[in-house]
Amino acid sequence: MATADTLYVDPSALLKLYLHEPESRAMTAWRAKTAAPLAVTPHGRVEMINALALASHRGFLTAPAFQAALAALDDDFEQGRYRPADLLWRAVLKRAADFSRFHTPNLGTRSLGVLHVASAVELGMRRFVTFDERQRQLAVAVGLKIVSPLA
Repeated sequence: MATADTLYVDPSALLKLYLHEPESRAMTAWRAKTAAPLAVTPHGRVEMINALALASHRGFLTAPAFQAALAALDDDFEQGRYRPADLLWRAVLKRAADFSRFHTPNLGTRSLGVLHVASAVELGMRRFVTFDERQRQLAVAVGLKIVSPLA
């Protein structure tokens, strides 16, 4: 099993811990086995908060469920289940632009996916968790190993 210090988890995968989605059960079981703190970048945290807010806006979460999900996310940070992962943004953006230039024409990866893969590489991570197929393909193309919670 990968250690948390070499593992980047795409925030959309972490989101499955707070929203009921098809992969939520597998993600919850996987997370229970990976107890060490996971690195989360500032933009990853924003992505998770915004996704919960969008779920509320779209009617997938009631107002109380939205507040409870935000409280659970905040608690996970406060309790040390996630650790802030600061980045040198200039390096991440340069790497992301390079990845986009060379890989997006073939893979169709979206910008946020490219930013997460570039962040993982800049953080020195060796393993990557995602449920997004294009992001997975990009991670593999740049040398990251994929860890699947579904396995």
